Amino acid sequence: MARHSQTEVAVLGALSTGPMTGYEVRRAITEVLGHFWHESYGQIYPCLAALEQSGAARRTGPGRTSGTVFEITPAGEGRLRTLLAEPHAPPPARNGLLLRLFFGTHLADGEPENLLAQARDRASAALDEYATLRDEPELEHDRARERALREITLSFGEHVARAQAAWARESLETLAALAAPGADATEGTPRARG
Repeated sequence: MARHSQTEVAVLGALSTGPMTGYEVRRAITEVLGHFWHESYGQIYPCLAALEQSGAARRTGPGRTSGTVFEITPAGEGRLRTLLAEPHAPPPARNGLLLRLFFGTHLADGEPENLLAQARDRASAALDEYATLRDEPELEHDRARERALREITLSFGEHVARAQAAWARESLETLAALAAPGADATEGTPRARG
């Protein structure tokens, strides 16, 4: 699925919950999907205009404080179902942390460890946020399937965060072993003592 189609899914999905201004769409995406999806205003407003032009969304009037309110149309609901049914293409690998670690010999002493500690702390903070989300009361209108799909999404985030935290801890231990007395920095393992 192309990137612009993914933006359509996020915007149409947000509008499927109720009419919103562009600002409210962005806030809904950030607050609800923010653990696994991000959209900028620069993506949302052109998408809303394109959805309006295609008939997938329509303006309903001015917002409470500012902005134009958009709502999803029946054609937009059909478009959302079509996009959601398309095969998912994995995103190209782009991990800034791994890029920095790969070329980490150019960093100052201690910087790779700082990067790994930050990654560990971010993963731990994400786990805390997921726990908070789990503690939020279920809405009365939530049906079993909606709860299960929410649970599946939340569980994915927890699994990824746990794996990232474990990887960061293991990596810190590897670097600490290199710095230990008697370690052979060229081999990456402690030197045998004779």
